[in-house]
Amino acid sequence: MRKNQFVRCIYTILTLVLLYACAKDKGYYSPISQEPVYKGNLYSYLKSKPGVYDSLVKVIDRIGLQKKLEDSTVTLFALTNANFQLAIQNLNNTLSVSDKPAQYLNSVKYEILDSLMCQYIIQGWIGSDSLLNQDGQDVLGIRYGYPMHIGLNRQASSGYLNGGPTIVDFSDTRRSVFNRNWVTTETSSLNIQTDNAIVHVLNPDHVFGFNKFVSQIIYIPPPENLFKTMKGVGTASLETPGGPDGVEASKYVFDGNPETKFFLSNPGRFYLQWEFPVAVAANSYTLRSANDIQERDPTDWTLQGWNEEKNDWDLLDTKKDEAFDERFQLRVFFFKNTKPYKIYRFNIARMYGGNDFQLADWTMNRDQ
Repeated sequence: MRKNQFVRCIYTILTLVLLYACAKDKGYYSPISQEPVYKGNLYSYLKSKPGVYDSLVKVIDRIGLQKKLEDSTVTLFALTNANFQLAIQNLNNTLSVSDKPAQYLNSVKYEILDSLMCQYIIQGWIGSDSLLNQDGQDVLGIRYGYPMHIGLNRQASSGYLNGGPTIVDFSDTRRSVFNRNWVTTETSSLNIQTDNAIVHVLNPDHVFGFNKFVSQIIYIPPPENLFKTMKGVGTASLETPGGPDGVEASKYVFDGNPETKFFLSNPGRFYLQWEFPVAVAANSYTLRSANDIQERDPTDWTLQGWNEEKNDWDLLDTKKDEAFDERFQLRVFFFKNTKPYKIYRFNIARMYGGNDFQLADWTMNRDQ
């Protein structure tokens, strides 16, 4: 009898131990390991890795960020030589099509390197452990406060959700609150600590500048903006329910600010119009897509000029099935015209994939 009681006692203890162990083991391991530590500042760390960060150091030196990386508390999403090589290769492939000379990190415009590089250096110390209980964190790049986003991403492993390694998603928000408009890359290693910074290394397939490096270098500014030089009055045939001072009123399509927009819900056909104080011969116009979904972008439209002699509208341009591939994308449309008009009218006939309309900016332009 005592023997049976003893066996039952041992069995109970083993069962409790097993249950306790299962309660602690949630089917996956904690993927955040011991972080490597470098005794020195961030700039010294990058210099200590020849063959890895040579291009990054070159860009930092060129735009004058050495001191910032020596004595400020920052988080660096580190670009390796491979990240810059991809960007330069894409650039020179594009330039070669137009028979333009190749460019390299020592010849690319300072302003482009400066604005893009500052997105990868974040104010403050942000390790992966600070992201464990969040859906991500909105952060700001140094110098210009460009909005970026950091989020933790646990991978699946061996059939267990979140059981694999942890990576950090690093996103260019394009100044949009909607993550569907973001461009995101991932890290290959995390939490390298220096005396003044923490470093997360980006995957080697990430292209420096996200998708803006090549486009900014080959970008040709549109001709003279007549809205700025000639002034005048902009109007719309329909207004938002909030009225002319609403948060998405028609006035914002004339203000030149890409972060504001004009929005209408199910407007049908309508138009935007600009009246100049004197007649002027425009031969181009620009449209900038807004922050929200592509379905609201205009895709069919016409452009007209008011002919005072005929007391009628002249057709200047017609477009069908146009598409804006990116949010905040600026597109320039040229048309043949030498006749001056005081009034230009932009008629919107159809949106890309729905009935609602949005547009950040419209300008009329001419060659100097």
